[in-house]
Parts: sequence; C-alpha cells; structure tokens
Amino acid sequence: MLLFRQLFDQQSGTYSYLLADSESREAILIDPVFEQARRDKALIGELNLKLLYTLDTHVHADHVTAATLLRQALGAKIAVAEAGGAKGADLYLKPGDRIRFGDRYVEVRATPGHTSGCLTFVLDNEKMAFTGDALLIRGSGRTDFQQGSAQRLYQSVHTQIFTLPDECLLYPAHDYQGRTVTSVAEEKEFNPRLGGALSERDFVFHSNNLNLPHPKQIDAAVPANMKCGAPDERHPSSDPDWAPLAFTFAGVWELQPGWLEEHPDKVQILDVREPDEFRGPLGHIAKARLIPLGDLGKRLEELDKEKPVVAVCRAGGRSAHASNLLLKAGFQKVANLAGGMLRWRAEGHPVQGGAD
Repeated sequence: MLLFRQLFDQQSGTYSYLLADSESREAILIDPVFEQARRDKALIGELNLKLLYTLDTHVHADHVTAATLLRQALGAKIAVAEAGGAKGADLYLKPGDRIRFGDRYVEVRATPGHTSGCLTFVLDNEKMAFTGDALLIRGSGRTDFQQGSAQRLYQSVHTQIFTLPDECLLYPAHDYQGRTVTSVAEEKEFNPRLGGALSERDFVFHSNNLNLPHPKQIDAAVPANMKCGAPDERHPSSDPDWAPLAFTFAGVWELQPGWLEEHPDKVQILDVREPDEFRGPLGHIAKARLIPLGDLGKRLEELDKEKPVVAVCRAGGRSAHASNLLLKAGFQKVANLAGGMLRWRAEGHPVQGGAD
C-alpha cells in the first residue's frame, strides 16, 4: 500500500510530496523546501520511514531545496534532472528512469518549457503524477527565464501529461489559492492556457504577454539550487535543542508563537521596537524587555548570555537583525519570533496594552 503525504510551505507556496511503501517503509520526497527540512525530518521519523531519495522537479527559482540538508541528516540520495545542470547530486535523471522505493516506483518524464530541465514524476500505476511547475492547477509555469520556452512547454504538457489516463491525479509544485490536486481530465477541459481547443499559438501568445515581475527569491534560490541546496557557512553543524526552531535560508533561527506562549519563563523576550510601538496598538508580550534595535549594541549587558533570547519586533525584520547582532556578540541561544507582533496578535496570543 502507498503511504502519501502532501506538505506545504506557506512562504513560497510550495508543495512537497512524501511517498512511501508501507511494507518496506522506504520513501521518496519530491520538491523538499530548505526551511521545512526539520519538519520533514520529524515526519519521516514519526512514520518510521527510511528516506531513500529526494527528487526535485526542476531548479527552482522561488525557494531553496532541502536536498543537501536531508542527505546530511538522513542519508537520502539526491536525484535531479541531468538536463538541469545542477552539481552535487547522487543521481542524474533521464526520461524513462525509474526511482524505486520498496515495491513501488515513479517514472521520470521530461517536461521542459518552464525551465530546460523540468521533470514530471509518474507513479507506477499512473494514478498520480507530480508535475512541478510544468502544469499547475488551471495554469502553467512561466517561460521567460532559465531557458524557458512556451513552445516546448505546450508540447511537454500535451505529449507527456495529457497522454496519461484521464483519472490520473496531478499534483503541482505550487498553488497560491489553496487548491491541492487536479486531474488530467479536468486540465484537458478547463485549463485556461492549455486545455480545450487552445492551440500552441494561443499558448505562446499568452505566455509571452504575461509581464510577470522578477521572482523575489531567484537571485538566491537559483545559485543555491544549482548546487542542490548546499548551505553556506551560516548553517550550523547541529540544531539547537532548547526549543523547536526552524532555520531559514537567510541564516536566522525562528521560533513559532505557540511555543513562546507556552514557555515564556524559559527565555528572555527582547522587544526591539521603538517605545511608541511597544505602547502602541499592537501591544507587547508580557515580560518582554524593551531595548530598541538602535540601542541594543550599547545595552547588551542587560541580557543574560546563559538564558535563551527570543527577539521580537513588528513583523520579524528588525528582530532578525537583532538576532544576528546577539549571535555576533557571543549569545549562543537566540531565536527570532516568526511573524513578529503582527502574527502574534493575528493568532490570538495574549498581549499587554494595545487596541482591542
């Protein structure tokens, strides 16, 4: 029996897919996200799985793959498209290759067009396929960078994806409207770019006139993904164990608000906003110490280096700077409150002061 989990990274809108053979417990993970490596590792452990491979559908421009992190942590081999040009993988995939896990496998299909090295992974019984950015739910990937080609993408979708059985479920790498799955039959009929009677000429005209903005993460993500997400020296050799932290590719350890609400006495809460913000509409967290970011370098002696520090600001930007400043000053246990006071208030955590 197949064990299947669809996982989501909210920041990049990326879906990752964990597939495992329930008898052997061998597994693969498609399109893992750098910031979610700890989450994925925990799930794999809880389900008692052995991760054999991480597979990336293409060299992503909107997030960094967790392939190298998961190889370091779990010994999973890295599999990427031979045509993608990434370095440091264990296996370079070509059309027709099969990636086996237990008695199951996914077959590799080349679906270039969004990038030159895009792959679609088709489950052995053709009941599921993982299309990356080639085919999205009621949409498709852009074709204006990374050797993209609207003509190639149209041909890829029609010859490699739309030829699957109509009932085959399709799982994309991204969705930004909360949709999780579609099918070959649905996309053949309803996809406004590629379905119905739309021709290749129609698709090319549409793709060449999208006028989309430059992807926000492309300058960091593409170089990192060309080396399979290998982190630089900012990434520590082991995870902190004083709290369930998540490491971002920006080099900051983040803490979720729920844990802080439940364990306020285990940390020092450092609010680095200005005094008027501390007393303003968002209020502040009980027991928070106010030291504005501009004053922090001169007031470090007010903090205990032996006790963990959680930095807080309005949305998480200034507190990230504060976290890095504290680390450089010799503080060993530092985290940034994810989302800052905006998220803290939005999720209903208790505040002192502030507006109702």
